[in-house]
Amino acid sequence: MNYQSQRVAKPYFIAALGLFVGQIVFGLIAGLQYLNGTFLFPALPFDVVHMSHTNLLIVWLLMAFMGAAYFIVPEEAQTELYSPKLALITFWVFLAAGAVTILSYLFVPYTQLAAMTGNAVLPTMGRGYLEQPLPIKVGIVLVALSLLFNVTMTLIKGRKTSINFILVGSLWGLALLFLPAFYFPQDTVKASFGWWWVVHGWVEGDWELILGALLGFILIKMTGVDREIIEKWIYIIVAMTLISGLVGIGHHYYYTGAPAYWIWLGSIFSALEPIPFMLLIAFSFKTLLQRRREYPNKAAMLWAMGTPIMAFLGAGLWGFMITLAPVQYYIHGTNFTAAHGHLAFFGAYAMIALAIISYAMPLLRGRIANSMVAQRWEMTGFWVMTTSMIGITLALTGAGIVTAFLQRAAEDPMGFMQVQDKARVFFWIREFFGASFFLGLLIYLRSFFFAGEYEYANEMKQALSK
Repeated sequence: MNYQSQRVAKPYFIAALGLFVGQIVFGLIAGLQYLNGTFLFPALPFDVVHMSHTNLLIVWLLMAFMGAAYFIVPEEAQTELYSPKLALITFWVFLAAGAVTILSYLFVPYTQLAAMTGNAVLPTMGRGYLEQPLPIKVGIVLVALSLLFNVTMTLIKGRKTSINFILVGSLWGLALLFLPAFYFPQDTVKASFGWWWVVHGWVEGDWELILGALLGFILIKMTGVDREIIEKWIYIIVAMTLISGLVGIGHHYYYTGAPAYWIWLGSIFSALEPIPFMLLIAFSFKTLLQRRREYPNKAAMLWAMGTPIMAFLGAGLWGFMITLAPVQYYIHGTNFTAAHGHLAFFGAYAMIALAIISYAMPLLRGRIANSMVAQRWEMTGFWVMTTSMIGITLALTGAGIVTAFLQRAAEDPMGFMQVQDKARVFFWIREFFGASFFLGLLIYLRSFFFAGEYEYANEMKQALSK
């Protein structure tokens, strides 16, 4: 770490990890409610648990991305952050907004919450991932504007690099793509368009640019490979992401009342969406093979190299399996979709967030890397979480296949609850792997906060004695 203002990233990273824990806890509760519909009812009904689970996912990832921006932009610009004080104020406002949102879901009936927060004046609530009350949405916009002002002014006054241009540009895209969240017409087709502009625009477009920028930064710092080589790869990946992702949004329009030509456009361009992830794998491993130094933070390198592989599996392979119109006709809305969503979010975004946290947190604590004892804990957490997520994905895939064959494609389709009963074994498997994922997350957290202080001191003494 070269600039004092980069320290403002630390509370963002810590809060992101805390919110990540909350997300997984609500996910485990939701999984149990699949198996026992009366579990914690009426104190915690499924709709509240599900909203909390998905909203915490979005908030902790945004918190991590914001922390990453405050850490990377000054480093790349070779100048202090424009206003560290504003960054800290932004943090507390965003954290408070997230806390208020979750608490309001837990303690206020949703219809009453909508009435209390002006939803009748400007309807924005009720859509998945965008359930936040109107004042919270306005707060999110203000937080985004604060972030953008801070990092843009830092970029203007400092060195200009491709990593910074892509990262800051994608943050501007993130903010602009949130604006359709305020567009909620009565026409369900138009409402579907507006919703997907936000959700798809984020997770299958703009966030992939953030992924590329973060991965490029980490690999520049950890491998010593020439910046020009890495930046050329990033430009190609960004171009393919924009080409495939922007038109590929059409795979959400197949049967929503949109014109029929979207079936062809959505299928063709969505079939191209795995290509950027294949390029990410090639880029990452080629860079690793060309590395000029062995960086001591092995755990951060593991996260960085695992990200493109898991992103390809979740967003690329599992996404492709359900993206063509004839397949999605039978698969859409089943647990096959949930399998894709879980693996894609973890592989593409959670893992790159954990990678930048793993790289930056030791530096923010005044060291190059954690002790090897702590790193072994962290790498154990990596493998436990990764294998558990694959188990969750396979279990949800099995449940989705059961639904597709017994209810969607069958000549004599079974009823919904009958099919759910047939898939029950997969929900038990999913819950088992969900619990093991939570264990892996706790192991990961142990590596940062409880392990290796004494060993690190000894390693530093041994290094100095040499």
